[in-house]
Amino acid sequence: MNPCMDASGATVLCFIFFSTIAFLIFKSLITRSKNSRTPPSPPRLPIIGHLHLLGSVIPKSFQALALRHGPLIQLRLGASTCVVVSNAQVAKEVMKTHELNFCNRPQFGSSEYFLYKGSGFVTAPYGPYWRFIKKLCVTQLLSSSQLARFVHIREHEIEKLLKSLMVCSTEGRASDLSFDLTALTNSILCRMAMSTTCFDQVNDAEEILGLVREFLHVGAMLSMGEVLGPLGKFDLFGFGKKLVKIVDKFDRVLERVLEEHEDKNSEAHGGHTCDMMDILLQVCKDPNTEVRLTRNDIKAFFLDIFLAGTDTSSAALQWTMAEILNNPGVLKKVRAEIDAVVGTSRLVNESDVPNLRYLQSVVKEALRLHPTAPFVLRQSSEDCSINGYDVKGQTRTLINVYAIMRDPQVWVNAEEFKPERFLEETDGSGGQRVIAMDGGDFRYLPFGFGRRGCPGSSLALTVIHVTVASLIQCFQWKIKDGVSMEEGSSFSAGLAKPLVCYPVTCFNPF
Repeated sequence: MNPCMDASGATVLCFIFFSTIAFLIFKSLITRSKNSRTPPSPPRLPIIGHLHLLGSVIPKSFQALALRHGPLIQLRLGASTCVVVSNAQVAKEVMKTHELNFCNRPQFGSSEYFLYKGSGFVTAPYGPYWRFIKKLCVTQLLSSSQLARFVHIREHEIEKLLKSLMVCSTEGRASDLSFDLTALTNSILCRMAMSTTCFDQVNDAEEILGLVREFLHVGAMLSMGEVLGPLGKFDLFGFGKKLVKIVDKFDRVLERVLEEHEDKNSEAHGGHTCDMMDILLQVCKDPNTEVRLTRNDIKAFFLDIFLAGTDTSSAALQWTMAEILNNPGVLKKVRAEIDAVVGTSRLVNESDVPNLRYLQSVVKEALRLHPTAPFVLRQSSEDCSINGYDVKGQTRTLINVYAIMRDPQVWVNAEEFKPERFLEETDGSGGQRVIAMDGGDFRYLPFGFGRRGCPGSSLALTVIHVTVASLIQCFQWKIKDGVSMEEGSSFSAGLAKPLVCYPVTCFNPF
């Protein structure tokens, strides 16, 4: 037998074999593409996926991708896959039509290093534990009656801020409103949650504020490790160890405050107003509750409260003030309304807010342009169809509320700050009312929607309205180098630069 003929025949057989395999694979791919209805996806690179398409401001990057590829897109960020929703119609499908299927929130890498793993409320699976804590929030912890009990706390903290700004005014010094407003929201939250402030001897609130900021930074870095896939488990950059140390410090502060509350509650005296920690301790000791809370459950709840409430409320205040100062006509109208409703002999208070309609529209517009949580995070439980595409179970879903509330298809001059868009005539006499934008209007989602909407929205809005009104009523504001409206990088919702202003006292209520 000719060896050359054998070699030639073997080559032909190999060619036929591999050609057949290639054809079958190609046919399989073609068939799969015809049957598959996965959401559209931009062209991606090997390994990194779509990471190269993201700029420094993530919500804005996702918005730009949606304008090119549609309101529901699938992105591959390294080893992690998610779908991104960018208009009101698709958001309604996810958050209302398929609400029960999207009632869970995704877990990220930081949970692996979390001392309270399994106890957190914000990321807890939709089930008995989550429903129980949500019910506590609505009926006790953040109820309207509980908020009313602590009106004196909010008034006192705002008055302290105003007095410190008046000192700045007298001395001709600038004020870093970014710092001052964060300290304000943290002190209000600490006093309502566990009766401690930045001015206590042990500085619990000040320490908590520092730990919350560290947690947000390190937790974000660790969660970004999701793009590394299995490699993220090795904590290559040490963020996991840092997070463990931060939570351990937070735990020690909380343990000390818990013990103080237990000692106080064990004494035979009454008459004190129960803060959130008192309420949770009572629930913890009640043998008849639907769910028995542990000490870790209580601590995890407070960590969630501080993470969700301090910087977000502060960011909303900063953006609102920045927009007002950047629009002199708006500032003039807000001041005129306060003078007309409140007068010039007393400080504005919470009971005045329902009559300050233009102020309410200003805050609504600031939250539209600058949502404090640019993304609503959800995860599907089962396969479903969204906007005509197949979304598999366990898919991480990001609702880009930043893009939705700047959608030029539903908002006229979407990028402009126009508070008047939230006002409408009540009758022919020139009276106006604020357009509510609630009840499932998915064009406007600053606090999410449905079962997993923000339970603290009423508190946040109360603090924002009365604080902004007080700052406008008591001071003229001078800006040395103008108001920077640059947005923070990454997933941040805050201003990129501190809001530094010179307060000039124009009304002293003290």
